[in-house]
Amino acid sequence: MLVGSFTALNTAFRFADGQMPSDKTVGGGDDAFNTFFSESTLSLSTLSPLSLPLRFDGALNVDVTEFQTNLVPYPRIHFMLSSYAPVISAEKAFHEQLSVAEITSSAFEPASMMAKCDPRHGKYMACCLMYRGDVVPKDVNAAVGTIKTKRTIQFVDWCPTGFKCGINYQPPTVVPGGDLAKVQRAVCMISNSTSVAEVFSRIDHKFDLMYAKRAFFHWYVGEGMEEGEFSEAREDLAALEKDYEEVGAEGGDDEDDEGEEY
Repeated sequence: MLVGSFTALNTAFRFADGQMPSDKTVGGGDDAFNTFFSESTLSLSTLSPLSLPLRFDGALNVDVTEFQTNLVPYPRIHFMLSSYAPVISAEKAFHEQLSVAEITSSAFEPASMMAKCDPRHGKYMACCLMYRGDVVPKDVNAAVGTIKTKRTIQFVDWCPTGFKCGINYQPPTVVPGGDLAKVQRAVCMISNSTSVAEVFSRIDHKFDLMYAKRAFFHWYVGEGMEEGEFSEAREDLAALEKDYEEVGAEGGDDEDDEGEEY
């Protein structure tokens, strides 16, 4: 699962008006510590729902072993995106309704993603929505139904209904002195989207710039790596990008053939 620490930190600051917590007692006034503390708190809030069904009861618990079964259609297409909502400061918490529909819609927004990519540029293959707190199945079904009607949220043709939902009664908790406000309900989404290829493309570009100058090259060679391993790794990542591109395009040709046949 991809959780970009820098992107997560930017998300926390953006929702909190770019300010650190007014209470500096957590880090003793040390901005560097408080920055690390804010980033870690957001990451933990995103990752903790994965094990929530093992620790607490709920109306519709999702077992951890079900993630791989429902989210990975092919062995190589196993890089997940994660998002969390709501991410709001304590000052804003009193002005937000934060209904199930609103937090569900927010989880699909690019600003809520923990990796730097825009899901609107790709297609979803499957997604798992893990709700916690004051949530009932009726509201979840209505929220998912609304998501399906949005044109900006597209699924691949061969998997048009790839939703897996879980509900746990344990409300979200907050760390004292942290940025996140205490809310009644929250949702964590783990999704498999072709837009994750943007991350790989960015890594390829940065690799090409450094490898062209053989920057830091001597450190790896000194530890026993061979030059051919770098080229092989670059080719593997390029092939992975191509795999995601083909997965997103699958189904289009079949539709054209059916149109010609009728």
